[in-house]
Amino acid sequence: MQAVKGLSMEKWLCWSSLGVAGLMLLLFILDITPMAFPFGGLSKLVDVLGIIASGVLVYLAFNALRDVL
Repeated sequence: MQAVKGLSMEKWLCWSSLGVAGLMLLLFILDITPMAFPFGGLSKLVDVLGIIASGVLVYLAFNALRDVL
């Protein structure tokens, strides 16, 4: 069997991982502001690490999506 470029499931997996990573990035950015909305602003270190991890995941998902399309 040959791999077919651009299968539907691969596209949806890339889109969904991009969406989840973007949502987590937004939540961590909201938490680091003085509002401290979703997580109560417990630790700025956790917020910064979450922003970095979510940003890396957004980049990886976008790069994989470009390969699939």
